[in-house]
Amino acid sequence: RNFFTKRTKELKPAVQSAPGWKLFGKVPPRENLPKDSKIIQQEYEARTGRMYKPPLPSARRKNIEFEPLSTTALILEDRPANLPAKSVEEALRHRQEYDEMVAEAKKREIKEAHKRKKIMRERFKQEENIASAMVIWVNEILPNWEGMRATRRVRELWWQGLPPSVRGKVWSLAVGNELNITPELYEIFLSRAKERWKSFSETSSENDIEDAGASVADREASLELIKLDISRTFPSLYIFQKGGPYHDLLHSVLGAYTCYRPDVGYVQGMSFIAAVLILNLEEADAFIAFANLLNKPCQLAFFRVDHSMMLKYFAAFEVFFEENLPKLFLHFKSYSLTPDIYLIDWIFTLYSKSLPLDLACRVWDVFCRDGEEFLFRTGLGILRLYEDILLQMDFIHIAQFLTKLPEDITSEKLFSCIAAIQMQNSNKKWAQVFASLMKDNKEGDKNHSPAPKS
Repeated sequence: RNFFTKRTKELKPAVQSAPGWKLFGKVPPRENLPKDSKIIQQEYEARTGRMYKPPLPSARRKNIEFEPLSTTALILEDRPANLPAKSVEEALRHRQEYDEMVAEAKKREIKEAHKRKKIMRERFKQEENIASAMVIWVNEILPNWEGMRATRRVRELWWQGLPPSVRGKVWSLAVGNELNITPELYEIFLSRAKERWKSFSETSSENDIEDAGASVADREASLELIKLDISRTFPSLYIFQKGGPYHDLLHSVLGAYTCYRPDVGYVQGMSFIAAVLILNLEEADAFIAFANLLNKPCQLAFFRVDHSMMLKYFAAFEVFFEENLPKLFLHFKSYSLTPDIYLIDWIFTLYSKSLPLDLACRVWDVFCRDGEEFLFRTGLGILRLYEDILLQMDFIHIAQFLTKLPEDITSEKLFSCIAAIQMQNSNKKWAQVFASLMKDNKEGDKNHSPAPKS
């Protein structure tokens, strides 16, 4: 109430030389006073030679106690008395234009409202499906895992995506523990990693590693490279950055694995796999799943950079690529665009770097169910989803596009494309095609082997 002080003195008349103001700044003082409307009318009549007749009071809209709030509303108002009146045709046209604008605005508003309602309905439906699926997984499937995991009902439910609350448990059961790793064994290798970190920090620094000129293989196997890669893992989440809640946890799992498997060491891309597991499992369970997952033939071939095995996987992929997407296959062939250009990054991180995290987790769900075959089926699903776009691109643009996929990719679109991919060639499934490639390779090695010495 006392925000403004009450004036006691009479206001002085405005000085003519006082500067005026505009929306975007000060303007020079006006030299002439504003013209009266009658003067403007007289000048208009003298210039045009016509007498201006103002409209009758009855013709004007009565009881208008508001100013027009938008430019569209101005067309409904009569012009000021100092301007020519609208003709009947012009007034009707303005009224029609205004009605059309209002109708279009209402249509857009109704469309947006329907869209919002549809999104909300889909969200509620998805939440209900997740809740009902969680009950089935917890009460029926998990207690009878071995007997139910291969049933058609469970496989169909699995395809729809695992509820987040049981995802980690199902992943652990599906991946298994062939290596027989225990939480105690994890603690042993973690303590070894900590000892190496301590001794390493006493003898060198992070900058020394970068400038030491060591070979790439040595740096990838080093524990120090893990520190550099953790900050690059899901940078938008911040939880794995230094000071974040999962930074030290990710560091521990990767460090322990490096001590557990020195023959593999640390390879860039591992941090994304470990991070996804940490988000869904406890620390020791995440390490056990991580070690067993990387021990699978496909992952072991890629992380050990076994070129011979990698080429077999690429060859098997191209067999099904040509079978499912012949036009795109020939288009890639015309540019000599080979699968290693885009598949390596997808396989190394199990799509966790290439796809949105929630979608990557759903890919992981079915990957844990179907094994390595689903990784390559997912790759074909991505190519099918963007086939029309890729057919219009050249080598450089295709490589750039597949290296960084669009962020608006949805699980419904991708999985519908994956479902349309047939992993069968001449009545041979993925495992049979891959086995035949391995057999051909062994026979070729025998044929090219040196003759025995006499």
